[in-house]
Amino acid sequence: MIQEAELFNLKFPIGPFVAPQDLSAEELEALTKTIEEAPAKYRALAKRFSPSDLTKTYREGSWNVQQLYNHVADIQLVHYFRMKKAITENDYKEITLINMDAWAVTHDGIHSSIEDSLLMFEGIANRFALLIRSLTPEQLERSYYHPVRKITLNQKQAIAMAAWHVKHHYQHLLIATGLKDSE
Repeated sequence: MIQEAELFNLKFPIGPFVAPQDLSAEELEALTKTIEEAPAKYRALAKRFSPSDLTKTYREGSWNVQQLYNHVADIQLVHYFRMKKAITENDYKEITLINMDAWAVTHDGIHSSIEDSLLMFEGIANRFALLIRSLTPEQLERSYYHPVRKITLNQKQAIAMAAWHVKHHYQHLLIATGLKDSE
């Protein structure tokens, strides 16, 4: 039987997301680089997989490696979409939610190749980083309410959440496959 602390560490290997109160320009750039560079890191890791690695999970009942790749691409799209809505629609006050578990078990969530998800992830990450770097101070302060997390996030905090998300699932991939980070 898995202990509660061990289960927590498997669910949140880098800890749960905590919204920063404020971010400097340097910290914001570092987060943007995390988002921008994540697809290359995921691609390099995928090159080290055996075919059986795609079906491995990081804990009982979790998504497998292939689903994680598909999920990360999907959620990067969602993060980008939310930011575009926040900076272009003055009445966007509550974050757009998706049912992540349902998305993970759609046909494409289960069967899309890692390569397709990496291509999607790369394109979105490039656009997302370009958009982030174009934001004005006023746009960075635009906020919306996240009803699941029960917090209001401005765009700086949303960027931090997007960066956390790619690091979070990268660790899940390492746990699932037993591979070590090559960096």
